[in-house]
Amino acid sequence: MTRDQAPYWNTNVARHAGILRAVPPGCGAALDVGCGDGLLASRLARRCGRVVGVDTSAEMVARARAAHLEPAFLEGDFLTLDLPVEGFDFVCSVSAIHHMDFEAALTRMRELLRPGGVLVVVGLAREGSAADRARRAAAAPLVRAVKTVRRATTPEGMPTTAPVMTYREVRQAAWRVLPGVGYRWHLLRRYSLTWRKP
Repeated sequence: MTRDQAPYWNTNVARHAGILRAVPPGCGAALDVGCGDGLLASRLARRCGRVVGVDTSAEMVARARAAHLEPAFLEGDFLTLDLPVEGFDFVCSVSAIHHMDFEAALTRMRELLRPGGVLVVVGLAREGSAADRARRAAAAPLVRAVKTVRRATTPEGMPTTAPVMTYREVRQAAWRVLPGVGYRWHLLRRYSLTWRKP
């Protein structure tokens, strides 16, 4: 349940629909890593029995708690918080993993998933090749148009940092940690990783 909150759209929110489609049927517990203001966690709460949102930003956690009634929001470092191993049917993270040690974060997410559980990570990476830069340049006019039409906004106070890893480095590291992981590049300067735990 959500208290009164003005809706907004941005390139992170654009990925919410795909994330929600990946939630396994009968999901008993879900974890949103880097939950920010809690928008995605509140949407997950309509599909999952229990939802936990985690963020290192005290300001974001306070905002999430003020705006959303149902999910539990925890402030702290996801890598060290006391969370139940194999305690979640679904784990997701949107534009937060580049704030962390990438392989350590993926490993922790893998450990927290129950067998058969689903992991979805949406992330940012930097262009590391001529092909990456050409793809970004080709997509730029459409990205600008979509942002203008949808009136893209970012909630005030949302922590930001530039990604360090390239798209290629992300793919290679993800394959090491999550054998068989699905990788997809998205038009609005995002990639996604989807993996089901054996």
